[in-house]
Amino acid sequence: MNYQRRIEKVQAALRRKKLDAILISQPANRRYLCGYSAADHGIEESAGVLLVPSGGRVHLLTDFRFQLQAEAEAPQTTVTLYPKGLLALLQDLLPDLGVRSLGFESDYTLHSFAGRLIEKCAGLGVKTVPLAGLVEAMRIIKEDAELDRIRASVALNEQVFQEIYANITPESTEIEIAIAIETCMRRLGAESPSFSSIVATGGRSALPHAVPGPVRVLQDQPLMIDMGLILDGYCSDMTRTFALGKADARYLEIHRLVRKAQLAGIQAIRAGVTGRDVDRAARDVIAKAGYGQNFGHALGHGVGIAIHEEPRLSARNRKHLKSGMVVTVEPGIYIPGWGGIRLENMVVVREDGCEILNSDTTWLDL
Repeated sequence: MNYQRRIEKVQAALRRKKLDAILISQPANRRYLCGYSAADHGIEESAGVLLVPSGGRVHLLTDFRFQLQAEAEAPQTTVTLYPKGLLALLQDLLPDLGVRSLGFESDYTLHSFAGRLIEKCAGLGVKTVPLAGLVEAMRIIKEDAELDRIRASVALNEQVFQEIYANITPESTEIEIAIAIETCMRRLGAESPSFSSIVATGGRSALPHAVPGPVRVLQDQPLMIDMGLILDGYCSDMTRTFALGKADARYLEIHRLVRKAQLAGIQAIRAGVTGRDVDRAARDVIAKAGYGQNFGHALGHGVGIAIHEEPRLSARNRKHLKSGMVVTVEPGIYIPGWGGIRLENMVVVREDGCEILNSDTTWLDL
């Protein structure tokens, strides 16, 4: 990854905004800019921040627990510890670097900390400026090296699914399947799941974000598995719904309808169309069949270092897709008391269409 080029783009943006530096606290943005992969233990306990000046060397500010990891993963930065806390370090560091105006990520900064930061900087004569989306806007278009990692993540995710599917029986419970999925991911080399696996059987599959429980798989009824992993820093996301046993006519009708909607969405994707256009292409298929009220979420979302990022395939997104964006296409129909079916693949937006990243279609076409 060309971290220096990414840093230079941020620095150029800072100069345009007439800012001397920015504090990068969002974990995915930290990793994108320098390779530092430590995770925050919640927004209230940071693993560190990047202090990116408008020119010159970047400082990675962290504490003793992460020093060795930071030095190993981000050798192009100056790793500086804050034994007395971040604000105490900034009190000395900002004047040393000549910082008179400082941006901070307002969408990933606690209000309580922002207040103390603003107060501390005011005492130093430093102007603070809340910013949102500066690095996220850079992350939307994937570099070739990023696409290679995403392809590998998708392929491993499919491999995990195949291994787990082969061992599902009517005696399996949702939670046992979820545990098996996430154990298999780590055994095969993933850093971690990219989100908590969703496994839902029967009527519980009508919950789009069902939490797996001690419920045995129901024969001949929908079984939804939504799973993803992180490999070399990049996420994958895939949903497969099937019936363990024999699917009845209603299941086949709804499954085929969801698949038809997914294909309509995929066929609508190309550079220049809006996220709203793509969402509508899939949604119209479901609505015309009489199930419009049963598809209540957006069609898809961006995937990269984070499992949910821009762009969105939704009725609210009027922005145009660009080549190199990566999105999910995941229509679903959810019927209370019966169950739900969602099918999800990932694609790369191209000038004349899209590249489907999933190779396994066994569970899609029935």
